[in-house]
Amino acid sequence: MGRGANGLTPRAPILARVVARAFARERGGARESPAARIRPMRRPAILLAVALLLAVPALRAQAAPAILHGFADMSSITLWVQTDRAARVAVEFHPRTEPAKRRRVEGATRVEDDYALHLRLAGLEPGTSYRYQVLVDGRPTTEPGTFATQALWQYRTEPPELAVAFGSCAYLDDRFSRPGPQWGGDYGIFDAIAGQSPDLMLWLGDNVYFRAPEWTSLEGMSARYRAMRAWPALRKLARATAHLAIWDDHDFGPNDSDGSFTMKGAALEAFKRYWANPAYGMPGVPGVFGMATLGDVDFFLLDNRFHRYPNRYPQVPEKAMFGPAQLEWLKQALVGSRATFKVIAAGGQFWNRRNRYESFGSYPAEQRALAEWLAERKIEGVLFLSGDRHFSELLRIERPGTYPLYEFTSSPLTAGPFRDLPADERENPEAVAGTIVTERSFGMLRFAGARKERSVTFEAYAADGRLLWQRRIAAAELR
Repeated sequence: MGRGANGLTPRAPILARVVARAFARERGGARESPAARIRPMRRPAILLAVALLLAVPALRAQAAPAILHGFADMSSITLWVQTDRAARVAVEFHPRTEPAKRRRVEGATRVEDDYALHLRLAGLEPGTSYRYQVLVDGRPTTEPGTFATQALWQYRTEPPELAVAFGSCAYLDDRFSRPGPQWGGDYGIFDAIAGQSPDLMLWLGDNVYFRAPEWTSLEGMSARYRAMRAWPALRKLARATAHLAIWDDHDFGPNDSDGSFTMKGAALEAFKRYWANPAYGMPGVPGVFGMATLGDVDFFLLDNRFHRYPNRYPQVPEKAMFGPAQLEWLKQALVGSRATFKVIAAGGQFWNRRNRYESFGSYPAEQRALAEWLAERKIEGVLFLSGDRHFSELLRIERPGTYPLYEFTSSPLTAGPFRDLPADERENPEAVAGTIVTERSFGMLRFAGARKERSVTFEAYAADGRLLWQRRIAAAELR
């Protein structure tokens, strides 16, 4: 319900008339002189008038909340909800075919949390589709939604077929946009992603773009996130699938920001507030890194900002993008993984030797150590995902004595594309022929096949949903 020119809701004139009638009744309904109108009124009428006027803001209708599905495992999911003011929020849910098994989870949004709330729905049945309704202050304010838990397939069936969407660099034009031509566009890309019915949407960084007035405070960062979540173009995708996220520089701080950014604690707090990942960092090692499993795929999500040395720092052995603690976690998690595919994701590129901008190549000691460790330990099934570049490509990095490393970079979603690539990048011999895309796009990974015949298909799609290219890799090729 909108406000009128005087800042009151449409109900305010009605209340004003009620108050006026109360005053008139108090005075007997007779016409009075100006002097008579100021005579004292009896206490009951005064209290009634004040109470009614104070009630005007409270009667303003609560806007439909923003909703986003967090990661769903076999028995739980987190629903992220944001209201436009403090409210009681409840989620009623049940298996789609068994409405009698209705359950309810409740919480409250607070101004201290920017009215954002994580509601944990646990004790769910594996491989089950659920229907849910969000209620704000006891009233349903959106259409019912659905979500599904992961199947319990281990030791029972073949691994499930999976579809994972991903992308980076989502820019929303508004009052803080850069001067000149509009830089954002093709906002229908989010509906195109939803149209692929993915089991997961993975956000690879620059998921929002903090502007100069925003990266200096938690309140400013939260305002940017809030604008993004209220964006009508995003609402369908937000409820169409589960979501995981990492960050890059623009949703961490200023352009090319690193671990010296003094507001990185606020940036991490805002990230946790607005995303519903299973975990963020490790005890004693802050950041947005973590791990999630979908079917027979493990996703290793890396933080390339919180512990990062500046790009132009001298090339000393300790110069790091990820830092020793995070990489030690990654190595242990990779060794412990039994997944067919191990997808390692970060905001910036890992292996592109032609990248003259931000990349892992600016940290040669750390990059070389990870590459040598992967080869020495013979870690099978490793794939890399990255964003940031404002163009997309599939890289194939040959490694003597073992399988090649594939890195799929997908960017941008709605930010401006990098159309005039330097010749050395266009002619990069490690870029798989026909996979460079210089328009807004998103990527897909499709995992299919029986346990011993699994494969992954890489796909790139234009903003309007057109398939741009497709490449299939058998799991056997990654051993």
